[in-house]
Amino acid sequence: MEWSDEGFVLTTRRHGEHGLVAHVLTRAHGRHAGLVRGGQGRRTRTVFQIGNRLALTWKARLAEHLGALTGELLHGHAARFIEDPPRLACLSAAAGIAEAALPEREPHPRMFEGFASLCESLDRDEGWARGYVEWEFALLAELGFGLDLARCAATGRTEALTFVSPKSGQAVSTEAGAPYREKLLRLPSFLLPNAPESRPEARDLLDGIALTGFFLERRVFAPHGRKMPAARGRFVDALTRITTISTE
Repeated sequence: MEWSDEGFVLTTRRHGEHGLVAHVLTRAHGRHAGLVRGGQGRRTRTVFQIGNRLALTWKARLAEHLGALTGELLHGHAARFIEDPPRLACLSAAAGIAEAALPEREPHPRMFEGFASLCESLDRDEGWARGYVEWEFALLAELGFGLDLARCAATGRTEALTFVSPKSGQAVSTEAGAPYREKLLRLPSFLLPNAPESRPEARDLLDGIALTGFFLERRVFAPHGRKMPAARGRFVDALTRITTISTE
């Protein structure tokens, strides 16, 4: 068994004295693991940094085996953010969520392309916080838990949508949600269908990441007895700090 593909490094862990087990997100083979022989060496360890885009080859005698993984660096995202903690936290959070939420060895090309777009926005240092929230929003849909934000769940109207029902995942208008506002989740306007490509307000970014996080936890992780990856919590803390500073 053998395949070659492009992929992003999601996680690595030591294996024996010299090797690494790496999990990668590939275009055609989904989230996949493999043994990187000599992966603890300086050169290979640098290549297999979280978020790096690699040209990968995987080989195994049988399909169900862990297999051997080799990679050549195509784009070194991780090193670009080493002096920028918020962007590094964003990259780590996306990698952690992809590793924890996506089924193994199941192709999800849209999530691969979304991860690639997020990395590009991180490289440009432009729009990456919005891009992260939109990536999680797309992940929910990819896993079958998409939110219905096209119209109000109570009235069917398409205007003034400002809340989301925590039970149904449907939008709720300002008027219909007013009596229950304390029980509803805030809906940032940039997540609405056909929202313009503008820079969201700081409050909207925090509302967006709270919204996607709520449904990821309730619909993706909790049913399987799993917790939200710690890397995401660190990113939320970093995003809260920088958005708070920007509004002072």
